[in-house]
Amino acid sequence: MMGRRLLVVDDDEDMTAMLARHLETEDVAVVTATGGRAALRALESQEFDVVVTDLVMDEIGGLEVLAAAGRCRRAPRVILMTAFGTLETAIEAMRHGAHDYLTKPFKLVEVSAAVRRAFDDHRLRRENERLRTVVERQQGLDRILGRSRIMRETVGQIRAVAESESSILLLGESGTGKELVAQAIHWASPRRGGPFVAVNCAAVPESLLESELFGHEKGAFTGADRRREGLFAAAGGGTLFLDEVGDMPLGIQAKLLRVLQDRIVRPLGGTASVQLDLRIVTATNKHLPAMVKDGRFREDLYYRLAVIPIRLPALRERPEDIMLLAEHCLRETAARLGKDITGFDETAVLWMERHPWPGNVRELENVVERAVVLAHGARITRADLGTEFTVDQASVLRRPTLADLEAQYVQRVLEEVRGDKVAAAKILGVSVRTLQRRFKEI
Repeated sequence: MMGRRLLVVDDDEDMTAMLARHLETEDVAVVTATGGRAALRALESQEFDVVVTDLVMDEIGGLEVLAAAGRCRRAPRVILMTAFGTLETAIEAMRHGAHDYLTKPFKLVEVSAAVRRAFDDHRLRRENERLRTVVERQQGLDRILGRSRIMRETVGQIRAVAESESSILLLGESGTGKELVAQAIHWASPRRGGPFVAVNCAAVPESLLESELFGHEKGAFTGADRRREGLFAAAGGGTLFLDEVGDMPLGIQAKLLRVLQDRIVRPLGGTASVQLDLRIVTATNKHLPAMVKDGRFREDLYYRLAVIPIRLPALRERPEDIMLLAEHCLRETAARLGKDITGFDETAVLWMERHPWPGNVRELENVVERAVVLAHGARITRADLGTEFTVDQASVLRRPTLADLEAQYVQRVLEEVRGDKVAAAKILGVSVRTLQRRFKEI
């Protein structure tokens, strides 16, 4: 009884008393309210799962009770009681959120059935909300692990832009987690209820990429034996993630630009255009400003995609996060494989902290998974890590030179100012001519 609360509302005290006596036999905690005004007070002070209210009452009617119920933190399901003459009004009210209606005179067994359905619906909705919260936590920003300053700043930037509709360009080396971040942006955005559609532009042959993105009609080309919806249309209401966009052919870049400008897409071989409602997130491990300069990437498309550029740091730039990520991967992999492994020993930790991780987080995940599979003890050792499959030990001790660091910094500044050399030179404290000379060397 404690978990199921019901409010019965009618300006006829005999009716509320009769319904209360009957519904209390249904293992329900019943509260009665005589009239709409008393119902509003009850809804303000208490939480209910279901409300049964008369439609026509003096001063405040059932529609106002329905509206007040909808404003509650956990909106209850509302059942309207109505005479036959107001049945059309009751049906209209259902379009505005009422769960069900009862036509007077009704049998008590009908009331019981309607109330059970309402309680079941309320329970299912609450469960769906709980599961959605769990999914959002699993797929959202909580999945981006990092205690380092650079990673905290990156997550803060992601959190700040997720609510917007602006296009986001994720920059970073392979394996830095660009798709994971794209998913987190989707789940933290107002479009979380829509689909998240991802496509790797480098993995789809050029001859198929246009059809994959824009769709095609039957007979549009040899082998098109049926109509196919493109990924732009499939992502309607949600987010389309274009990974490795720097590998997109120039011809398709021009068509992508047109789609982004007009927000419409026309399938290959079709005559009708489809209006688009989606958010675009793109990613690349390439230096797009240099590609723009070389004519390998359209400048207008670059600026369209990089409304908000976000750079994801390499794992070597965030050494504080290496063991945090490793331990997380260990827990997940050990649980999935059913192995009782509690952590890493000192030899494994020392090697992992010194390793440069050229493959970034993806490499770390693979190393840990292999170690869990091969391990025989309760703790992962250096031998379990299979270090013979990674870079040689000389490279482990290598540190970037000053020239390496300077080149990386110049590239980062150029990305942040979208290739504007005058602005970049001002930030770097050098002349434009000096920047142009060094830019050619990068």
